[in-house]
Amino acid sequence: MTIVTRFPPSPTGFMHIGTARTGLFNWLFAKHHKGKMRFRIEDTDRSRHSEEAVEAIINGLKWLGIDWDGDIISQYACGARHAEIAHELVKRGHAYYCYCTPEELDKMREDAKSAGRITFYDRRWRDSKETPPAGVKPVIRIKAPLTGERLVHDQVQGDVKVAAEQLDDFIILRSDGVATYMLAVVVDDHDMGVTHVIRGDDHLNNTFRQNIIYESMGWDIPVYAHLPLILGPDGAKLSKRHGATGVEEYRDMGYLPEAMRNYLLRLCWSHGDDEIISTEQAIEWFSLEGIGKSPARFDFDKLNFINAHYLKLAENQRLVDLTINILRKNGHSLSPNTGQHLLSAMDELKSRAKTLLGLAEDARIYWITGIITPDEKAAVHLDHDGRSILQKISNALKDVDSISAESVESLCKSIAESEGLKLGKVMMPLRAALTGTTSSPSLFHAIEILGRSEVLERINSATQ
Repeated sequence: MTIVTRFPPSPTGFMHIGTARTGLFNWLFAKHHKGKMRFRIEDTDRSRHSEEAVEAIINGLKWLGIDWDGDIISQYACGARHAEIAHELVKRGHAYYCYCTPEELDKMREDAKSAGRITFYDRRWRDSKETPPAGVKPVIRIKAPLTGERLVHDQVQGDVKVAAEQLDDFIILRSDGVATYMLAVVVDDHDMGVTHVIRGDDHLNNTFRQNIIYESMGWDIPVYAHLPLILGPDGAKLSKRHGATGVEEYRDMGYLPEAMRNYLLRLCWSHGDDEIISTEQAIEWFSLEGIGKSPARFDFDKLNFINAHYLKLAENQRLVDLTINILRKNGHSLSPNTGQHLLSAMDELKSRAKTLLGLAEDARIYWITGIITPDEKAAVHLDHDGRSILQKISNALKDVDSISAESVESLCKSIAESEGLKLGKVMMPLRAALTGTTSSPSLFHAIEILGRSEVLERINSATQ
């Protein structure tokens, strides 16, 4: 048997981090078994449908490095097939037409609420012999079992049971001929040959209802694995108030896709005590048995740790390109030499960084252009004494044969000694002049990369 999983997001907004994890787990499981992962857009809710959201989901998957097999399926485009199965279920005696009016349904809800019943529909048309009312377009409802116990054997949650009395005769086809989620998912999964359904445990209750349709059609029921939720650091459901929740936001915050894959993998899945797991290892090791039952808490510190690891491993030119993209996206003007300067400094920059945003800020000395306006802390070091030291550094730099980290360090130490100062008192005005801040990578190395002309120009600007 060929293993077939599926990734079926709803295009109503950005791709949530939980949705991304579901896609990753389906992809890894299929890859591990040399199977296939199909991609379906669940777009039957046309009032909330957004082509922009579809693009965001596709771009999010591509950024994460997750591919799929075959064409992307539109659930909405399969509407005729869904309706066909709904009417087939009626023919087989497993579903029926219901002609209840909205007013009748409202009355049933009120009565059920007063009686404390879980379900409200009284099944009045289930076995009715009455003549259907004229002019009323019926819905189609499934005939749910009335007694006994329903069982779902889940690969993560174990055996889960529910009494048949808790299941209603739910609608599978609306009066306008559009299938409900319950029917559409089952028909699509069957037609796509899905063998394993890996999804969030918020869908577990749906499974009992969907299995009724599988059984009524005589179709094989897939293997289920319902994943625990991802919670915020405070234990509440992950939401905007915890920070970014969409995949593209993490990209824009400077996280690498390989780091996100590694981090998402560890949310409810483990392989011993391993934290750093390459994609190749993940494909080799992934199994449903490794998924825990307890919800995972999103931890930015751990994500930053993992991202820092992958930044150190990343190829320098790739990081240069990504950093420049971030800077341009944030509206910064860059000098023609920015790329070369960043490339020369990247070994040091990436060894210190946790994210690309942090790396870009740390690299400020290499990309800043025009007149440098010092921030409040840096301005303190550009007082009369600071500018006097800068003038001495400028004069000394003009007389040095070649600019190197070693020659600049020697020059600054010499000035510190002659002025009776600690080296830091010389370096702080210099750092403020070159960056406009009080922090930077190794200043001596940075000056070597920038070159004499650029350094003198910035010092001159700061001493005016």
